[in-house]
Amino acid sequence: MNALSGLSELPVPDVQRRIVVGFDGSDPAKKALEWAIRDATSNPAVIDVVIAWTFPMVLGYAFTHTVSDVEGAARSELDAALTHVAEVAPDVVVRGETTDESPGPALVAAAKGADVLVVGARGVGGFEALLLGSVSAFCSRHAPCTVVIVR
Repeated sequence: MNALSGLSELPVPDVQRRIVVGFDGSDPAKKALEWAIRDATSNPAVIDVVIAWTFPMVLGYAFTHTVSDVEGAARSELDAALTHVAEVAPDVVVRGETTDESPGPALVAAAKGADVLVVGARGVGGFEALLLGSVSAFCSRHAPCTVVIVR
């Protein structure tokens, strides 16, 4: 089941913008969330935190983890992100969703109707500082709104 289906059905105040943040608990994602909080504080907006996860198909992983474990970890990260926003910016409306989809397509879908999609840059490889991660690159090419990639 796609947990994002409910996200677009939640009411968004007419006077506020909507910011979607891709979040996975990593340092780049935390920086993206901080960017969204600062933006929503200075220019009122609803923040939708989205965690997209897939079950890793790596030899040995399935023997030590279950789909429920991975989903539970995603929900824990989401709870921590929502709690953080509520603590540092209590006047900002924040909502959250998890989905068991590939992150790039899930974030692009969640960004429909949003004003901004914010993701962290998490390039992997020897030239990490020069590369976008695959998710941020996908979002920059396909998102239906402005994309902010936070380093």
